[in-house]
Amino acid sequence: MRIPNSTSGCFRSGGLMQMTRLYAALVLIGMLLIAGCMHAPTAKTEREAQLDVMTYNIRLDLASDGPNAWSERRTLVRDLIRYEAPAILGMQEVLLPQKRYLEKTLPAYSFIGVGRDDGEEAGEFSPLAWRRDMFEMTDSGTFWLSPTPDVPGKGWDAAYPRIAAWAILERRDGRGKLRVLNTHFDHVGAAAKVNAAKLISHWINAGPGKGLPTIVMGDFNSDPDSEAYQVLTSGALVDSRSASIAPPYGPPGTFTGFDIAQDPRAAIDHIFLSPGILVDRFAVITQHWGGRLPSDHYPVSAVLRLPDS
Repeated sequence: MRIPNSTSGCFRSGGLMQMTRLYAALVLIGMLLIAGCMHAPTAKTEREAQLDVMTYNIRLDLASDGPNAWSERRTLVRDLIRYEAPAILGMQEVLLPQKRYLEKTLPAYSFIGVGRDDGEEAGEFSPLAWRRDMFEMTDSGTFWLSPTPDVPGKGWDAAYPRIAAWAILERRDGRGKLRVLNTHFDHVGAAAKVNAAKLISHWINAGPGKGLPTIVMGDFNSDPDSEAYQVLTSGALVDSRSASIAPPYGPPGTFTGFDIAQDPRAAIDHIFLSPGILVDRFAVITQHWGGRLPSDHYPVSAVLRLPDS
């Protein structure tokens, strides 16, 4: 018996519709999977977006330090920096021969900074360094922590001239610009510390690159209970230690005086950030060689993720 054409046609049409619906569903699922892969951050892309930054008071070169003199520990400082390989590095208490040694032995980095005594090569530097394969500098400068910031000299009740070095860096991965400031506050003058904090707060709000993601780091000689610290963190900055997603690593304090047995309680070396910068990890690095410390301060490190700018 012959099957009517109309019935046969109806059967073929229903199967085609089912196949069409199945195909459309598969296409939709594929598109959703592709969109998810495009927008969901992978471990690789997160790592690529991360920036390791470090502040390190390396202790100036004093012959009276004996076994802790620079000549006895400079390779330790160099090796620690090489191993940690921060993208951006701020240092304090750096004399000209120390700066030249580090520039020579850390060729992956570009350096800026001037001596605090004359704005050229005399006195301590607070240099900034960055990986030249990761950044191009577009602007930089120096100012003194004093009522006359454009003129070398000390201010208020400071024992010594104090300085801040800054740079605007453009990321070679196309993620935009950021600005970084490195400084060293006075260790004696209470008024000098507070006014230095106010001066830096003014630079953040009105200085070159205003509005860019900003990192402010250094030896502030100020713990979290101090007025200077409160000035900095009550304005446009947050402390990377308290903002860290992972629990902070290392002791609470950062100054040891070369005593490996000391349990430092006072955090005086800090990395501050403008809002919007994420902190994946924070560490006070306690690396030593058989009880020998590279400096009388521990370096402080933070792994950051900056917004594109």
